[in-house]
Amino acid sequence: MSDAPLRIPLRPLARVLDARQKGENPDAIEKENLRLRHEEMRDRARTRAEGRILVLGAMFALAFATIGIKMWVVAESEPAEPRTSIAGAQIVAQRGDIVDRHGRVLATNLDTYSLYAHPHQMVEPVKAAKELARIFPDLEEDRLTKDFTGKRRFVWIRRKISPEQRQAVHDLGEPGLLFGPREMRLYPNGAIAAHILGGASYGEEGVHAAEIKGTAGVERQFDDYLTDPANGGKPLELSIDLTVQAASEKILYGGMKLMNAKGATSILMDVKTGEIISMVSLPDFDPNDRPAPPTEGHPDDSPLFNRAVQGVYELGSTFKIFTAAQAVDLGIAKQDTMVDIRGPIRWGRHSIRDFHWYGKELSVADIIIKSSNIGTARLAEQIGIERQKQFLADLGLFEPTPVELIEAPSGAPLVQKQWSELTTMTVSFGHGISISPLHMAAAYATIANDGQRVQPTLLRRTEPANGPQVMSKPAAREAQDMLRQVVTKGTASFARIDHYDIAGKTGTADKPKPTGGYYKDKVIATFASMFPAHDPRYVLVVTLDEGVETSGDEPRRTAGWTAVPVAAEMITRVAPLLGLRPAIAQSPLAGITLTSN
Repeated sequence: MSDAPLRIPLRPLARVLDARQKGENPDAIEKENLRLRHEEMRDRARTRAEGRILVLGAMFALAFATIGIKMWVVAESEPAEPRTSIAGAQIVAQRGDIVDRHGRVLATNLDTYSLYAHPHQMVEPVKAAKELARIFPDLEEDRLTKDFTGKRRFVWIRRKISPEQRQAVHDLGEPGLLFGPREMRLYPNGAIAAHILGGASYGEEGVHAAEIKGTAGVERQFDDYLTDPANGGKPLELSIDLTVQAASEKILYGGMKLMNAKGATSILMDVKTGEIISMVSLPDFDPNDRPAPPTEGHPDDSPLFNRAVQGVYELGSTFKIFTAAQAVDLGIAKQDTMVDIRGPIRWGRHSIRDFHWYGKELSVADIIIKSSNIGTARLAEQIGIERQKQFLADLGLFEPTPVELIEAPSGAPLVQKQWSELTTMTVSFGHGISISPLHMAAAYATIANDGQRVQPTLLRRTEPANGPQVMSKPAAREAQDMLRQVVTKGTASFARIDHYDIAGKTGTADKPKPTGGYYKDKVIATFASMFPAHDPRYVLVVTLDEGVETSGDEPRRTAGWTAVPVAAEMITRVAPLLGLRPAIAQSPLAGITLTSN
């Protein structure tokens, strides 16, 4: 039986009959019943609506109560930065150390403190602002006073402070100044290897913890590795030698100042493994206090600019050995092959000339020794466009170096798209193509490695890097011998030093203007070398930006006067650190006469 209410008929038969007997209108009964039915339906609808409104109101009241309670809890709890989104225990993930090839620490973590303020808990905010400005001279007293006396409930003062600064703040006795424990990245050797390490900064951070993230260099390149818990805190082992790096930086800095250069760079590389033993870029910086990136001016005006990797330059005559080596490799010429050097070579409006008059012809070896542009261009004509391009590409001079630095891709070589016969000639002596000094070091390492290509790396290796054979071993040996002659009787005579035999090539190129054309009195001077010359184990490239030697009557800007002496001094100092024994000249045996058999 249904529980639904009985529906009253609109025209009940009994009432209709009764109305007719009384002479009343039966239609009035239907209208009255219809009105009563509508009123009943309206009352039921109102009752349902009132019930829904009551439930909705209760839900809103509960939501507002929840939000209010949450706001009260936040107001009563210790403030933290709004952008902190992870718990302190998650933020403090130990970042791995970075060490040199002998395990000496280059970067590590140090427990320290941050400093922040609760202005609403301060007793003497104005005095606190004044004292903090005294302890931290870079802070503005007026700004601190405004922050402490305003409506702010939380103010960051310093993300990291020294123990001495913490004690000085603690002695103020101000309850509204609070300390938060955290880790900071420490570079114990200061500016040494600054461009390699790069630096680190804070990512996610709060008052009790901070996440350390790599900013540049290997710190950023290997950020995932350094923060991966699966590594168990295993350090990142680099190829550089801290002692050699420090010595190289000291010598290069002295050479840069002595030669009045704007900047300088050097790369020391193992020719068998491709390991970079030292890489210096000056001016440099302290990664413990990394400066802000520049917002104006030329990029290389900033100490953050890594000249070894990011700087792409026309490196001049250092390219000539590539042309000579390829000519020998192709069987076009030998060291004693004579080449016509009468000039100038004219191509439209362009002329190729030599720095000095060397006569009508030179041998291939003498073209390298005396650094003849015309002779090198003649060899390049015989090599041809396609073969030259392929050879340079095989040396890795058309693509960024694969070295493990986040900045490496920005050091892509500048190569002409329209490669004409004139381009082939100018590129043969290092003009019309711009590469980084690290490109040059890797290419010279290939020659020193008997023609087998070497890839530069900043990671420690224990085995030789077996790359493709770019040129034959005999051609590479011929190139090594010609480079040795450049030192013994050519433009790099200042590299003739006692105890160590050096081979190398000088290169001096006019510096291009940002607006086009070249400066008349500014050059990029480079000396690309290898040692010991009889069995090369290391390559050293030294480049000076706008160097000039001023001890004589006239300023001298060529690499033989500027870059070569700096490189020679560097080799003299670092060779013993590398374990290379000096060659001792044998003296005649007293009282003994040698006779033939």
